[in-house]
Amino acid sequence: MIDLIDPLLAIDVGRGTQDILVYEPGRPIENSIKLVLPSPNVVVAEKIRQVTQARRPVFLNGFLMGGGANTGAIREHLAAGLPVYATPDAAATIHDDPERVRALGVEIRTSPPADAVTIHATDYMEPELRETFSLFGIDYPENIAVAVQDHGYSPHRSNRIHRFELMRQQLDAGDWDIFSLVSDPPLADMTRMQAIRRQAPRALVTDTGPVAIIGALCDPQVRRMADAGVILVNAGNGHTLCFTLKGREIYGVFEHHTGSLDPEKLQHYIRRLADGTLTSEEVFDDGGHGAAIRKPLSTRAIAVTGPNRLRLLPEAYQAAPFGDMMLSGCFGLARLWKEFREE
Repeated sequence: MIDLIDPLLAIDVGRGTQDILVYEPGRPIENSIKLVLPSPNVVVAEKIRQVTQARRPVFLNGFLMGGGANTGAIREHLAAGLPVYATPDAAATIHDDPERVRALGVEIRTSPPADAVTIHATDYMEPELRETFSLFGIDYPENIAVAVQDHGYSPHRSNRIHRFELMRQQLDAGDWDIFSLVSDPPLADMTRMQAIRRQAPRALVTDTGPVAIIGALCDPQVRRMADAGVILVNAGNGHTLCFTLKGREIYGVFEHHTGSLDPEKLQHYIRRLADGTLTSEEVFDDGGHGAAIRKPLSTRAIAVTGPNRLRLLPEAYQAAPFGDMMLSGCFGLARLWKEFREE
């Protein structure tokens, strides 16, 4: 299923970790070089907190990146009475609307004040990865594939609604095929993905949710389940994405924040998704992103991947493609590279 012609660096950027695979043709994929490192937003957050402890101003430069711990650290820094400055690109990490960023207390400017500590914002930590690889004599592949979760550019309305509208549009345009959720190059509206493309113009950049599902389908048992119809769940650190799937056809999908789910609530949503009665409004009103259903799927088969799989679905089949659940997204990226760049 994954048999690439050239080496590939696959990076799946999540809320808590960035999971990395160095694929080398001819090497068994189980023996590939793999890393699970802190997510870039976690790295940036720690740097900000160190500056907060030093009672110095922060200047953010670089690129739009994913939010999370970093935006929390920015708020903590401001609450401590310390200034935060940011370039326009880096400021978009906080919100698409610059006026909302300014209202928070961040000054948007192109150059740092003399006393500020500069922190680089990016989802693609290329210099750090190159240095790490060089320490171990690992060649840095020319081919790059990166997954991030992108809500799309939405300065004046809920980005949860906007993200799910874009997902629904892609499904409708692609006849609800699992690969229809991947655009190469990414949609112009996907500003987080476009920021990575500015740094790595030849990279395949796409969304974390679908790549984890596509990667889970590299597990032979999951593929067999999908042939008859399966409920396939990615229980990530930030978000949980659930598909009803038969073959490559998506019957329904919903997306929610993992922290808002417990096993009972997730099972409730799964049952409603499978029988075709779950509404997007129900998920959104509960703090999630939404739901879209094409038709019901009668199945009791459930497979799950992602770091929260055992907490949320301990009785489901625990998908582990190539023996490594944490790299599901990377395996999905490699599968997509084969589909979009080599075939």
